[in-house]
Amino acid sequence: MSSFDTYNYDVLVIGAGGAGLRAAIEATANGVSVALICKSLLGKAHTVMAEGGIAAALSNVDERDNWRVHFADTMRGGQYLNDWRMAELHAKEAPDRVRELEAWGALFDRTKDGRILQRNFGGHKYPRLAHVGDRTGLEMIRTLQDHGIHQGIDVHMECTIINLLKDGERVAGALGYEREKGQFKLFRAKAIVIATGGIGRAYKITSNSWEYTGDGHSLAYHAGAELMDMEFVQFHPTGMVWPPSVRGILVTEGVRGEGGILLNREHKRFMFNEIPELYRLQTADNEEEGWKYTQGDRLAKRPPELLTRDHVARCIVREIKEGRGSPHNGVFLDISWIKTKIPNAAEHIKKKLPSMYHQFKKLADIDITKEAMEVGPTTHYMMGGIRVNADTQMSTVPGLFAAGEAAAGLHGANRLGGNSLSDLLVFGKRAGEFAARFAKENSQGVIDDRKVEAFVQQALEPFERTAGDNPFQVQYDLQDAMQDLVGIVRKEDELVKAMHELKKLRERFSKVRVIGNREYNTGWHTALDLQHLLTVSEAITRAAIERKESRGAHFREDHPQKDEHSGNCNLIIVKGEDGQMLVKRMPLRDMRPDLIQIIDEMK
Repeated sequence: MSSFDTYNYDVLVIGAGGAGLRAAIEATANGVSVALICKSLLGKAHTVMAEGGIAAALSNVDERDNWRVHFADTMRGGQYLNDWRMAELHAKEAPDRVRELEAWGALFDRTKDGRILQRNFGGHKYPRLAHVGDRTGLEMIRTLQDHGIHQGIDVHMECTIINLLKDGERVAGALGYEREKGQFKLFRAKAIVIATGGIGRAYKITSNSWEYTGDGHSLAYHAGAELMDMEFVQFHPTGMVWPPSVRGILVTEGVRGEGGILLNREHKRFMFNEIPELYRLQTADNEEEGWKYTQGDRLAKRPPELLTRDHVARCIVREIKEGRGSPHNGVFLDISWIKTKIPNAAEHIKKKLPSMYHQFKKLADIDITKEAMEVGPTTHYMMGGIRVNADTQMSTVPGLFAAGEAAAGLHGANRLGGNSLSDLLVFGKRAGEFAARFAKENSQGVIDDRKVEAFVQQALEPFERTAGDNPFQVQYDLQDAMQDLVGIVRKEDELVKAMHELKKLRERFSKVRVIGNREYNTGWHTALDLQHLLTVSEAITRAAIERKESRGAHFREDHPQKDEHSGNCNLIIVKGEDGQMLVKRMPLRDMRPDLIQIIDEMK
């Protein structure tokens, strides 16, 4: 038998970003013992990369804003595939979660009369994003950590969970290992919250950090939970494209929210060329109307650069494919031009976008107050995830909860910028609350030691092989295949080819070999991550094949139109009895009449 440390908790939270921290804080406030698992170090959460702001209808800049408008914007952005109950709860509760964050010490930019300032963002009708320059995610994590460390939460840093454990149908614990020493850890828990973020590292070009290997999605799937909306991968329109060493690093939508415009090689604003009818009434029709740069602009029309991310990303790809891209295969994003509109523009830009100014100055030797940036689409966010109950955040496995990017439902076919930070606050709180309630109402489940031992031996197999693939090469080839075959623009023959490639990659994964010992062995870590990357890549590809239409972030070149008949459903990924991955169609739930009325009024 292998030796490992054993821990007992009421609630185990896997993931220490915004959703995980908020869930842990809420669970502890409900009087249960809580452990927080960090794959990296506490504070190194991907939430710190969120720059633009937190979407919440505070109505501080425009009193016309309210939860109803926010709800309608979210549903429209998600092409009405959203879980409408989640969208309702999110829009109603986001303002309280932001004020709560402020009460815990978060510092926000302010209006002249001292209220939280809000900025324009893509897909939002009014200025709605509460922000701290372009460092909002960093401020959120700082605030949640400062508040959370006083709540009695046990934190296990540089610890990776590799399997969930069950007692019958319900979850009972998790098996993980210390990344530094390679020592295994067994966590017994009455309830588990998955808050592991997204899947970006399945693609070659991504804004996501190394931790984003789809762990939570895969862990839940193999434990019997259902995944939903996995075909909807958001490609952020603006990531850095030059130099190659920083390709994919996020360029916040806040640049466009502050007046940045997109230009092609000919230095023309191409976003005016194709404005969807759905947004035409809200979008400026010419450059004179559409250049807005300042918060608090009361005009109803927005510049076309602030259309939804899926649309902007496809327009950029079109310019590049048709030969109008920038020298390094992107397009230009120019904020410097606002010097023609406002005095002291350089200082304004440095104040509003300090991280972007320093990022481009240090990484690309570009002064964004004087010259344009080169940007292009980058894999950014997964709308799909673990299917959960809208009110409780519990998955289809009793005792297993999910929140943040790891959970599905709120965003539908496309997420609006800023909704991710309010999502993790609203549903992180709910997941922690109901996980604590579940833990109080249920006893500790029984864990089969033989299963634990089998999982341990399985994790150590790469050390025992004398021949086999390098795990880094398998991961690189996987990222290549997903980028080329299951990217922004998809078609049937490429998706089928991707399935064949994934089958071959899975065979190679079963034979990967690592050398050295278990102490901080990055090859071993990569080998263990591969099982998750392969699972989520297969789920994305199978769902993309099944959805034979274009909607939101899922664009099929061979099916460019929306199918209002067969497309109005969510695709569910389940593990069959034979271990094969299956795709099922789930009809949309009928929306409450009062919410239908809100959407009709907003149209």
